[in-house]
Amino acid sequence: MLDVFQLMQTHSWFLLLVVGLVSLCVGSFLNVVIYRIPKMLQQQWRSECTLLLNPQISNDEKLQQTAPFNLATPSSHCPSCDAKIMPWQNIPLISWLLLRGRCSQCKTPIAMRYPLIELGTALASLFIAFHYGPIPQIALYLVLTWALIALIFIDIDHMLLPDQITLPLLWLMLLASTFDMTIPPSDAIIGAAVGYLSLWSVYWLFKLATGKEGMGYGDFKLLAVFGALLGWQAILTIVLLSSLVGAIIGSIQLAVQGKDKSTPIPFGPYLAIAGWLTLLFGDIIESWYFGLILA
Repeated sequence: MLDVFQLMQTHSWFLLLVVGLVSLCVGSFLNVVIYRIPKMLQQQWRSECTLLLNPQISNDEKLQQTAPFNLATPSSHCPSCDAKIMPWQNIPLISWLLLRGRCSQCKTPIAMRYPLIELGTALASLFIAFHYGPIPQIALYLVLTWALIALIFIDIDHMLLPDQITLPLLWLMLLASTFDMTIPPSDAIIGAAVGYLSLWSVYWLFKLATGKEGMGYGDFKLLAVFGALLGWQAILTIVLLSSLVGAIIGSIQLAVQGKDKSTPIPFGPYLAIAGWLTLLFGDIIESWYFGLILA
């Protein structure tokens, strides 16, 4: 094991190879996370509502009525014909190509989104490894990158940033600060508070003014994650960058789809992308942006 770490520190190609292979596998798992966590939450909410409306039903009885559904159970299968997916059919990218993008049994097309998420996860991870090199923080940044990919696609699909991902991520960033991996703990705590409260304040001001909810609580928690990692100084950059990108891409998306401007769009993906870019190029972005303002 020590030899592996030494190889990664002394040979950049080996670091990239390891990160690339691992991230491809992680990307395959992220497809499971993106699909199943929202369904797990829906099942949990439905179960809780049933118990509230029918208090005579015990928890044991309810559990017996509900088939187990989590990240491990049931095993991967085709949603059309329920054919079990064999191990060789789960090889990232390669299996999709070998199957020609179709189920081996019923020949139903397999969405290209699955291999694209695997490929995107690998490319983003490789960029992190190339940008930072073999430093201890690289593991932290990779976990953040993988979590952000899951959050982006869950928010696109369901307008939801699950606490099951955002809260552990927030605690991870706070704990990392205590091990001198990021910023000092006091700055991390202040950054998390500023990140959360800034969007929380905007949310309530908008709601009091219009009576509508402009964003969800998951957005507050996600910005708190970046505040805990990068400090309160990065919050303004992330918010401005995410708002700019969101306004441009959101307007184009609504125009292409022919939807009204009042149609809600998820803010989480833009916040995640802006935070990730600020992690990588924060100083460059700030210099460019404030240079334009002061010019």
